[in-house]
Amino acid sequence: MTVVVVTDSTSCLPLDRAQAAGVEVVPLHVTVGRRTLVEGRDISTDEVASLLKAGKEQVSTSRVAPGDLVVAYREIAERTGADHIVSVHLSSRVSGTVDAAELAAAAVRSQVAVTVIDSRTLGMAMGYAALWGAEAARSGSDASHVAGIVRAACAESKAWFYVDSLEYLRRGGRIGSAAALLGGALSMKPLLQVADGQVQPWERVRTRAKALARLHTQTVQQAESWADMGRQVSIAVHHFAWAEQADLAASQLRGALPDATVDVVELGAVMAVHTGPGTLAVVVASHPG
Repeated sequence: MTVVVVTDSTSCLPLDRAQAAGVEVVPLHVTVGRRTLVEGRDISTDEVASLLKAGKEQVSTSRVAPGDLVVAYREIAERTGADHIVSVHLSSRVSGTVDAAELAAAAVRSQVAVTVIDSRTLGMAMGYAALWGAEAARSGSDASHVAGIVRAACAESKAWFYVDSLEYLRRGGRIGSAAALLGGALSMKPLLQVADGQVQPWERVRTRAKALARLHTQTVQQAESWADMGRQVSIAVHHFAWAEQADLAASQLRGALPDATVDVVELGAVMAVHTGPGTLAVVVASHPG
């Protein structure tokens, strides 16, 4: 049996790493005014930053159509000879992509089997899971084992992040207006987390510097706890329009965690729409094998 792992572009998985690992990435869409643009082809993260800063056009995202995934699944099956596709997507609590994938999976059932996984997370928490699932597939594991690795990696991953403003998350309905109001009170700087499949408040501190320091401390503590168990740890530092800070944060983490893999990964256009410029996120994942 040939198993292929598919994910969507909110995994923020760099295309060169995806291609090297044999992971197929389905792009999602950004809507600018009345135009629907394909992430990575029609619009880049830098272009999203310019549009958001200009504020002249409404910028949002739209869920992928089931028909687009039908086309993708069929093309992947024909090109790779896959008997089974393990398709992992961003949390169903923030997007309808999982529902679209389930409909597409049913539509292609006669051509290729598709196991759809709700990651309950996003970013490289999903990207690392896809990479490790593809690694198992290359070693000859069956679809059930590959799916198990993907699910376990997603479930155990941690994601915390800082945003300069909660306004973009509020506009997109990814965090409640009450939380947005609370975050702005008394000039507090909100730290957020991905928990139970959705974006939730985590902590509040009084300055940006303290917020970033808290991210570092929490990441180190989590990574060390897994390392003490003899587990392989991978860390992604995500950013949107804040490359210099991401590089600094990654350097500090490499110094504190010399045995961990630390990657700097820019947020993709779809994710960037909802977090806004001035975002720094840290994902900590542990290989379930």
